[in-house]
Amino acid sequence: MSEIRAGVGRLDLAGIRVAFPTGRDESLVALDDLNLRIEPGQIVSLIGPNGSGKSTLLRVVAGLLRPDRGEARLDDESIIGPDPRIGLVFQEPRLLPWRSAARNVGYPLELAGWSRHDRDRRVGELLELVGLEAAAQVIPGELSGGMRQRAALARSLALQPRVLLLDEPFSALDELTRERLNVELLALWARTSTTIVVVTHSISEAIFLGDRVVVLSERPGHVVADLPVSLPRPRSLATLDESIASAMGREIRANLAGVAA
Repeated sequence: MSEIRAGVGRLDLAGIRVAFPTGRDESLVALDDLNLRIEPGQIVSLIGPNGSGKSTLLRVVAGLLRPDRGEARLDDESIIGPDPRIGLVFQEPRLLPWRSAARNVGYPLELAGWSRHDRDRRVGELLELVGLEAAAQVIPGELSGGMRQRAALARSLALQPRVLLLDEPFSALDELTRERLNVELLALWARTSTTIVVVTHSISEAIFLGDRVVVLSERPGHVVADLPVSLPRPRSLATLDESIASAMGREIRANLAGVAA
């Protein structure tokens, strides 16, 4: 099949502050003075303690939440609302239970007004990309957890986003399935060149996937470490046994320990 290529996909986050009202003129500051640049085609793993604002940051980048201060930009354009150039995959697949896998994947194309012919062609490409061709007509309730997440991933890629945001998409799966999907995610990324930001609580997953591992502080979240991952690509699970991965893990843990101190 032909390669599925995205656009440029550079993210710039400058001085991001997000606070949520808690009553009596008080507020909970989730993010404060967060600055981050993500280059086109990079995979950035985002890790930090619970409540550090990781999911809040993804919502800002996705255009679902406007920051109180600062600006998020995609390819030099301010992100002011939901944008088809940015895809988002949640912890739960959020598939429509009455639709087949194919019709779930094609739903964004229907909303965008694509013709039936073009939808069918694009959905076929995407199902092949995530290995779900044989399950095209199966409803979500009859799919395994890993297959449902593949369908959600394919749906997020339907409109060829420049940026893909992943909010712990495999956290609810068993370890073997999670490892297999991480390998498949890297294979998919190699074919699409999409910029990816992935939130995770797993240090090994952060290292395995990322070109960089960004560590956030406790609330209010800001960047306390931005660590390059020097492991070569393509990667396999054996990569995590290499000494460089162990050293990287120790460095991440040290930064997380400093956050908690």
